[in-house]
Amino acid sequence: MILLTRSPASVNAGFPGLFAHFPAPSRAPRPPPMSLTPDQLQRIATLARIDVGSDELREVTERLNQVLGLIDELQSVDTGGIVPMSHALDVQLSIRQRLRPDEVTETDRRDDYQKGAPAVEDGLYLVPKVIE
Repeated sequence: MILLTRSPASVNAGFPGLFAHFPAPSRAPRPPPMSLTPDQLQRIATLARIDVGSDELREVTERLNQVLGLIDELQSVDTGGIVPMSHALDVQLSIRQRLRPDEVTETDRRDDYQKGAPAVEDGLYLVPKVIE
């Protein structure tokens, strides 16, 4: 379950109408923390056709409940004043990702490479037909 901490319209204020079809999030009290019981996990494993033995069921349940606990912890953080970003490097405003200039650095050697090919036409390799 994903909980929105602010209205979708405020998230994309620069794109009016983009989230018009999403209802505003309710301010209902938070649901109880997520967790799975061993019976629920066994049912999920059966539906997914995953063989989870009874000896490992308890351990897998505990590990999944730890992950769900982390999700609960992340959802409890107030992100009301944080502007969404499109890329993780947007945080570093002064240091952008440094890319090399898009310049040709090698000469075109296609003709040299195709000299050894058994059949070439108009710069394309010709191969036998495989599928009829």
